[in-house]
Amino acid sequence: MAKKPVNLYIVVPCYNEEEVLYETCRQMRGLLERMKGNGLINDSSRIVFIDDGSKDKTWSIIDELSDKYHEVAGVKLAANAGHQNALYGGLMTVREDCDCTISIDADLQDDINVIPEMVEKFINGCDVVYGVRNKRDTDTFFKRTTAVGFYKLMEKMGVKTVYNHADFRLMSRRALEAFSQYPERNMFLRGMVPTIGYKTDCVYYDRKERFAGESKYPLKKMISFAFDGITSFSINPIRLITGVGAAACVIGIIYGIYAIVQKILGHTAAGWASMVCSIWFLGGLQMISIGLVGEYIGKIYKEVKRRPRYIIEAYKNDKSQDGE
Repeated sequence: MAKKPVNLYIVVPCYNEEEVLYETCRQMRGLLERMKGNGLINDSSRIVFIDDGSKDKTWSIIDELSDKYHEVAGVKLAANAGHQNALYGGLMTVREDCDCTISIDADLQDDINVIPEMVEKFINGCDVVYGVRNKRDTDTFFKRTTAVGFYKLMEKMGVKTVYNHADFRLMSRRALEAFSQYPERNMFLRGMVPTIGYKTDCVYYDRKERFAGESKYPLKKMISFAFDGITSFSINPIRLITGVGAAACVIGIIYGIYAIVQKILGHTAAGWASMVCSIWFLGGLQMISIGLVGEYIGKIYKEVKRRPRYIIEAYKNDKSQDGE
């Protein structure tokens, strides 16, 4: 018995992506046509572009494409909510219209040619399928080194992630429904999705160079993203501070005993340098510790306010031409 074609929605978060949208749409529409021809997906399948408060012509292009092609839909957020919130908003918007979604960035660096393999794995019973990079040859040495360090650090901190996976993944409607029950405002999808617990698998691909435009994740945002990921899922940094504080106390006691013994033996000498170094070291340690604790308190502050993660201004999805 032939399996029923899947209703697939490809969710594409966009922020100032006017330079790539036409090409992204062209390649993805071609992919959908091939998958329809192979009987993998049905005519109701969509490419859904999410405009995350772009400042360029991103929304006008999405609006144009959605008017021109019935398989293209668009969601316009009222303001910039950030990549993770925009992606989450897109997934939640379409979850009741589809059998499964695939999230992918608009820059065409992730290989869309593995999407049929993802859908095949979904048909065979997987609720989540991760797109995983084979290697990082297209990255700079710095980015490659820091990325590897990030994943290792997350593992040490007890955060469950998929190595070399970003936000290119398939999620079934069942997984999306479970995901909708996650109430937190501090979004780190790479750490949240693996906690759902349904059957998962991976597909592997080689990441390409960006088709056009500039990366929306400069060094500052990458560091902020990594820090958010760690502090959103692990309290080990707080425990580390406690351990470092205890070690400093022990060292202080030992040094105090040593100073008393030296005083008794009459070997004391001017200790200006050691005193200044100790003050600066402990002062810096205290400032870092207070800042880290403040980061956790700040996240609690954001959570208890319960403000919406995103606000949708417009949703364009023409279903009038869908097949029966």
